[in-house]
Amino acid sequence: MLNYNQRSSAMTTHEILLAAQAAKLPLALADTDTKNAALEAMAVALVENSDAILAANKQDLAAARGRISDVMLDRLALTPARLAAMAKGMREVAALPDPVGAVLRKIVRPNGLLIEKTSVPMGVIAIIYESRPNVTSDAAALALKAGSACVLRCGRDAWASCHAIVNALRCGLARAGLPESAVSLIEDTTHASANELMTANGLVDLLIPRGGAGLIRACVENATVPCIQTGTGICHVYVDKAADLNMAVDIIENAKTSRPSVCNAEEVCLVHKDVAAGFLPLLKARLVDARAAAGLVPVDLRLDERAAAIIPGTPAGEQDFDTEFLNYILAIAVVDDVDAAIAHIARHSTHHSEAIITADDTAADRFTTCVDSAAVYVNASTRFTDGGEFGLGCEMGISTQKLHARGPMGLAELCSYKYIIHGSGQTRGGSAAKLQNPCN
Repeated sequence: MLNYNQRSSAMTTHEILLAAQAAKLPLALADTDTKNAALEAMAVALVENSDAILAANKQDLAAARGRISDVMLDRLALTPARLAAMAKGMREVAALPDPVGAVLRKIVRPNGLLIEKTSVPMGVIAIIYESRPNVTSDAAALALKAGSACVLRCGRDAWASCHAIVNALRCGLARAGLPESAVSLIEDTTHASANELMTANGLVDLLIPRGGAGLIRACVENATVPCIQTGTGICHVYVDKAADLNMAVDIIENAKTSRPSVCNAEEVCLVHKDVAAGFLPLLKARLVDARAAAGLVPVDLRLDERAAAIIPGTPAGEQDFDTEFLNYILAIAVVDDVDAAIAHIARHSTHHSEAIITADDTAADRFTTCVDSAAVYVNASTRFTDGGEFGLGCEMGISTQKLHARGPMGLAELCSYKYIIHGSGQTRGGSAAKLQNPCN
C-alpha cells in the first residue's frame, strides 16, 4: 500500500476533498467507543513517531530562521514536551462527552408530535492555518470526536512538521478501523489551494481560518462556503483606579510576555489617570528593567502622550493601538475612567479578549456588560482564552464573530443540529385550516 507521503503528493486538492466527503458517513455512524479508540490510537502514534516529527520540525525551523521573528520561531517549534502535550490534548478530547446525537431540546406538541433538536456532525471541516503545528492534532481530534472529516491546509513554514504529524495520525486511524481520509493535509501551500477551499461549495461544509489579519480578511472577502472568523487578537487590559497595582503588574506580565506570539496575548494596556503615576513606573520596572537585567527581551512600551509624560518609552504611532504585534511590544494609553476605557476598546478591539483589573464591583459590572468581546475578564489574564483552559480539551480556534460560535470553539461548536420528529400518523389541518392559512 502507498504510504501517505506518496498518496498525498499524487492527489489534488479536489481529490482530497472528494475523499473527505467519502469519509463523512463512516464518521457520522461511528459510535463513541470507536471514536475514542481512534483518538487513543492517534495519540499513541503521535508519540511513537516523535523522532520523525521532530526531525521534520527541525527542517522547518532551519528554513524559517532569519525570515521570521524569534517569537514566531517559538510558535513553529516542537519539543518532546509539546508533542506530549498534543497527545494529552487528544486524550482529553476522548474523555469529553460525545456531542453527536445529543438531544439539545425536546418538545411535545398538543397533537402528540415529539420534536427533538439533535446535535449532528458538520460533515467536512476545512481549516486554513499558519505556522503552529500543534493546530494539526487539535483540529483532527476535535473534528473526529464531533463526527466530521478534517481537511487541513497549513502554511509553508510548517509544512514538513504538519505532514509528519498527519502521517502519524493516519496510522492511528488505520489501526482503529476508521478511514484515513478522516484527516487530510493539502499539499499545495500556495494561495491557489486556499482559494479552492474557500470556494469548494458542496465539498466543504465549514471553513475555519486560523491566522493573521490578512488570512481572515481573505476568507471573509472570498469564501463562498460557510466560514467562521477566528480572530486576530488586539487584546486589552484596563487597570482601573480601584485596582490592586501589584496584581495588575503580575497579570499584565503574564498576558504580554508568557507567549507573545499567540492571539490571546495582551497588546494594549489602558490605565486610569488617577493611578497612572504610581502604576506605570511599576510596570516599566517589571517589563523593561527587570527583563533586561535577567537577560530577557525587554518589552517595547509604545506610549501615548499622557503615558509618555510619566515614563520613558517609544512614542505611540498612528497604528500602534490597531496592531496585533505578536511580539514583545505593548501599547499603553492613559484614560479618564472606565467609560473611556470601554470607548477605546470599542474603537480598537478585534472582539477577542479584554480584561479589567479592579476591586470595584460596579466598575467590573459596567466593563463586562459594555465590552463586546468573546471573552471578558475581571482580575485575570487574557491568556486563559483557550479551549484547554476553558475545559474543552483543546480548541479549533477562537471565534470573534457572534453567529453559530463565539470564543473558544470546542466540540459543541463543531456540530450542527437537525430536528427529528416522531409521530403516530398525525396530519396537518384540514380544508378549513388551508383556507384560513393559504401560505402554510
